[in-house]
Amino acid sequence: MMLTKGDDYPLHQTSEPVAFAGTDRNFYDRYFFNGYSPDGSVFFAAAMGFYPQLGIVDASFCVIADGVQHNLRASRRSGGERLNLSVGPIAFDIDLPLEIVTLRIAPNDGPLAGELRFTGRHFPIEEPRFIRRNGTRLFMDYTRMTQNGRWSGWLSAGGRRIEVADGWSGTRDRSWGIRPVGASEPQPPPEGNFSQFFWLWTPCNFAERSLFFHSNDDGAGQPWNRRAVVVGDGGAERHFDAATFDIEWQARSRRIAKMTADLGGGRTLTLTPAGPVFAMSGLGYTHPAWAHGLDHGPELAVAHDSLSEADRGWGNPLAMHIQALVTAELIDGGSVHRGTGMLEQLFVGPHDPTGLTGLMDPAP
Repeated sequence: MMLTKGDDYPLHQTSEPVAFAGTDRNFYDRYFFNGYSPDGSVFFAAAMGFYPQLGIVDASFCVIADGVQHNLRASRRSGGERLNLSVGPIAFDIDLPLEIVTLRIAPNDGPLAGELRFTGRHFPIEEPRFIRRNGTRLFMDYTRMTQNGRWSGWLSAGGRRIEVADGWSGTRDRSWGIRPVGASEPQPPPEGNFSQFFWLWTPCNFAERSLFFHSNDDGAGQPWNRRAVVVGDGGAERHFDAATFDIEWQARSRRIAKMTADLGGGRTLTLTPAGPVFAMSGLGYTHPAWAHGLDHGPELAVAHDSLSEADRGWGNPLAMHIQALVTAELIDGGSVHRGTGMLEQLFVGPHDPTGLTGLMDPAP
């Protein structure tokens, strides 16, 4: 057997020790955070993922400052331990579950360091369970919670210390379950691997409320997971299950120039990109060498690199999956609310309602 610190807490979901997470090699348990300055000039993101069946934990921290995206990534073997929330220079502390989390980046041989505290604005939103099959094979089956919050503390990028205080906002999510991680499986499904994936996520911060809208669509535009939620600070949630959206594209790309969503009941959301574009490959998403759950050997592995603004332009495979800072306008019950948010987009393959064709053909 394998006992770890988690076994001293009432966290068990099966008759086995916490270290054993079912039978699917693709089980994962992940943290994600982002944050941005009031004027949108500085953006940061962090993540940490546990892959119990693979025996790996990895983490990353990225900052966009002065137009450059600095990336710090680290990976180690976990030995089955699930409560050691540190990977090299990157560490998380759960100060108050579901409310306050502290992120620490120790000084290292790269350009990034910091200590940042996230304080939630509301109880986390539980999104509809994500379940997707590829023929008879389970492709995704996970739960995700999302939460907007405010940041405090400091960070350092390229030798410049930046104070994080009033007005810094952002979002975190926690997800766990099954999705492809680690090395590619040697035998794909007979139908072949998925060649279509449409993902849109728009967490927004307003003065007295938060809004979350996401959609996973198939190639015909039918959503297999979609939800809109508006929640006041410390208040009740309002869910909108029949939300629709419309997209205007940037020329010769698959990037959004403007998005509008009709939540129903006279409530509409308009998002316009107005700040840095963050390449999610900084956190390992679709990265050829630092994809989630890869084994980098028996010793701690730490790496640094950077992406210029040009590197994060359309056409670079490292910048197909992005988050873009946006201005947000919510019309809710006759009142108008203006704020900021993040528009995450990953569009692979066709999507009939928005005119996308081919695998990565630019929008018309």
